[in-house]
Amino acid sequence: MELSGQTALITGAARRIGRALALALADQGMNVVVHHRHSAADAERLCAEIAERGVRAWPVSADLDDLNAVSTLVDRAMTRAGSLFVLVNNASRFAPDDIDKVTFDAIAENVRINAWAPLALSRAFAIRAGKGRIINLLDSKIAGGDSSHVSYLLSKQMLAAITRMTALELAPHVTVNAVAPGVILPPAGEDDAYIERLGAGVPLRRHGTTQDIADAVVFLARSEFVTGQTIWVDGGAHLTQAEA
Repeated sequence: MELSGQTALITGAARRIGRALALALADQGMNVVVHHRHSAADAERLCAEIAERGVRAWPVSADLDDLNAVSTLVDRAMTRAGSLFVLVNNASRFAPDDIDKVTFDAIAENVRINAWAPLALSRAFAIRAGKGRIINLLDSKIAGGDSSHVSYLLSKQMLAAITRMTALELAPHVTVNAVAPGVILPPAGEDDAYIERLGAGVPLRRHGTTQDIADAVVFLARSEFVTGQTIWVDGGAHLTQAEA
């Protein structure tokens, strides 16, 4: 599938993995709608960097915790860009909690941002774009567990189910797949030594890079005959979690 000249909407695109995905798709000749919440300066810088690649980019702000903002995001993106062919649901909330401390409100907030927003955006994308690719960002820990991020993990497991359900419902014109990253970037407050230690514990004995995630997303954006699948970009970590 030729991606050049097509347009992608990437949620949470201004920083970290989202930024790498935006640049990777721009390198394929795609225009990019750069969604962000409060990272306006980062989004503007990214759009300028994308423009240097000879394609177009537009920053669009929306709080995915706001149901009204979610309901209008695809329309706003298409108003700016004219059309969409790829939707990447990358933005997520990631905050610690455990079984003893998790609250209903925490679960609800994670579900709104990490599961409901991708579902609502996917539905709007299918209606407005008519055809194309939807790619959801999961987490390889959904194969096992993460007792220190309970509400986050539950919401990502829900998104995995949404991926399979929408793959059926939106076929044949829209494909829906997911990428499940493992150890890629250190969380806030940690350094590279942190992910070096974690990477040593996965089967491939190293951590991945944002380019590994970008390569998987580009493959799914190009593919015309893959839907309902999850690509585990985690050095095999999900295999050991499944056995635990």
